[in-house]
Amino acid sequence: MTTKWTKLLVTFSLIWLQPAFADKDNNGILSLRDRAQVIDTHLDDRLENLLPTLMRREGIDMWILISREYNEDPVLKTMLPANWLSARRRTILVLFDPGKDEEGNFQAIERLAVARYNVDTMFRKSWDKEQQPNQWDSLVELIKQKNPQKIALNKSTTVALADGLTATEYEEFKTALGANLQSKIVSSEPLAIAWLETRSEQEMEVYPSIVKLSHNIVAQAFSNDVITPGLTTTEDVVWWLREKVAALKLQTWFHPTVSIQRASDEKFDQLQAFSKRPELQTIMPGDLLHLDFGITYLRLNTDQQQHAYVLKKGEKDAPEYLKKALANGNKLQDIFIANFKEGRTGNEVLAMSRRQAIDQGIKPAIYTHPIGFHGHAAGTTLGMWDSQGGVPGEGDYPLHANTAYSIELNAATFIPEWQKEIRIMLEEEAFFDGEKVEYLHGRQKQFHLISSE
Repeated sequence: MTTKWTKLLVTFSLIWLQPAFADKDNNGILSLRDRAQVIDTHLDDRLENLLPTLMRREGIDMWILISREYNEDPVLKTMLPANWLSARRRTILVLFDPGKDEEGNFQAIERLAVARYNVDTMFRKSWDKEQQPNQWDSLVELIKQKNPQKIALNKSTTVALADGLTATEYEEFKTALGANLQSKIVSSEPLAIAWLETRSEQEMEVYPSIVKLSHNIVAQAFSNDVITPGLTTTEDVVWWLREKVAALKLQTWFHPTVSIQRASDEKFDQLQAFSKRPELQTIMPGDLLHLDFGITYLRLNTDQQQHAYVLKKGEKDAPEYLKKALANGNKLQDIFIANFKEGRTGNEVLAMSRRQAIDQGIKPAIYTHPIGFHGHAAGTTLGMWDSQGGVPGEGDYPLHANTAYSIELNAATFIPEWQKEIRIMLEEEAFFDGEKVEYLHGRQKQFHLISSE
């Protein structure tokens, strides 16, 4: 697709997206048909303009993705057009970089499908079953014809999303390939991660509006539209969120949670907070509510954690001691994102951020992850809630420019009025352009307030 038409379509999508996000009830979200146009425009742009740069950066001239229907490689799924909801039969995608032409100019990446069908306009069908009945033999013939230096396959011991090639497909491919060509097989891990983590300009045109939509849903959930103190339970809010998202013809990529911290003898339990769903509780005046929620729209994901305070009768705002706790969480966010630097590993950023926070009197826990095509996406991991000393493997991966993250962390604060420690658990989407980190639609700096009157 030409740049002219690409820009026109992106403009079209933005015209229709914005009113949806501004409306209180979030009406007017793109129809499925219009979403498909936006998704395919983004994909076409990524394949045409982003993929060549990534393949050359990682030194891979042939990338092969193989999947059977309903057992799809997670990377291959991101390359299927919007009207392909799964692979068909056995789908084999081949991406080949022919290098420079005689004049020294890079040639276009060849996108081929060794499959029974064309993959829309994204990949050209290169297998004629009537002429060559064996699909594996056809693939090997193509490889020999192109004579790549490397044959990259989605195999990885550390990154699940880069390990999508099944054992059966790998063994059958190797057998068909033969011993002479097997020496060219390499892991596509760095390229697969790069493809998944790198956000395009077109995607970043719409991503902030998707985050805004998610924020609007959170704001409504944390309001008297949904919550009546003394009657509404945390599970009521959870299922309202699920119903709301379903009514918008969207999806949640994980089951939301809503939990309560309050002036009681109950202490914060980290294991329960991160590995178990909160028990059903009735929401009462004076409660500090926490919500964890995310949606999928236009193949991009959100992941947010915010807090609300339930006003007691006569109160107009949250108590100062809770505001100070939230400010500690914001301060930890500032310390953390200031340490993002291209080439720095996640473990390095984690260690220096924790050290600085502790020196400033903050009790931190940092567990930030990439986000994009997947909620817990491939890329640089910056801590896990139970791995504050660093994450081997994914935490050793360096930060790259044009990547998005869920800035997820918590700051513990002792509340004398409650005689216990509470956690302000925050999570917001942000984009790292290689120099700075910017939130896609702001961050929480004030509590949502719910009236009890």
